[in-house]
Amino acid sequence: MADIISFSAALRERSSGSHSRSEHAGFMSDLLKGEGSREDYISLVAQHYFIYEALESAAERMRTDPVASVFLSDALTRLPALESDLEFLIGPDWRERIAPLPVTERYVARIREVGATWPGGFVAHHYTRYLGDLSGGLFIGRVMQRRFGFETNGIGFYVFDDIADPGAFKDVYREQLDAAPWDQAERERVIDEVLRAYEFNTQLFQELDAVRGAA
Repeated sequence: MADIISFSAALRERSSGSHSRSEHAGFMSDLLKGEGSREDYISLVAQHYFIYEALESAAERMRTDPVASVFLSDALTRLPALESDLEFLIGPDWRERIAPLPVTERYVARIREVGATWPGGFVAHHYTRYLGDLSGGLFIGRVMQRRFGFETNGIGFYVFDDIADPGAFKDVYREQLDAAPWDQAERERVIDEVLRAYEFNTQLFQELDAVRGAA
């Protein structure tokens, strides 16, 4: 009799190819290899600001939803850290000096749409961003810290002071995914939305690469 794979394992398996394409996109790969500039890094932080502003605004709306609210944790909140990073990296007028790229605008619009209408879709984006932040994101933060001589200022986005054990946190999150009361059709929709989120991320890196090339 074949083993029954858990939803979280199926989600991880089905999205692994999209995840790999995203993290190996040229812009991100160059940044991690030391071929990207400080300005490239700042451009990425700026786009993250718009994404997380949408995601965390949606999280506030989802606090009363019986399914989505289970996944919410104040320890994950990234917006204050992004604001501090941008003030350090750009200056006190950072809000006037950044703008979302076209792909970021589409990404944000999708997060706002599902965050207002579809708990499972919101969880898909929540999962894609935050579990990624607690995995490869921690590595990215350490690389940027060494590359640009940062201490905590500039990489606060990647510092989760309130999560002592990221691995244990992710294990609990996956248990919550497995316990979510979704039927098979809804689980398929959630997986499809995770794939969509990864595609947005890949396109963001491609667009950042194009902007860098034009500059």
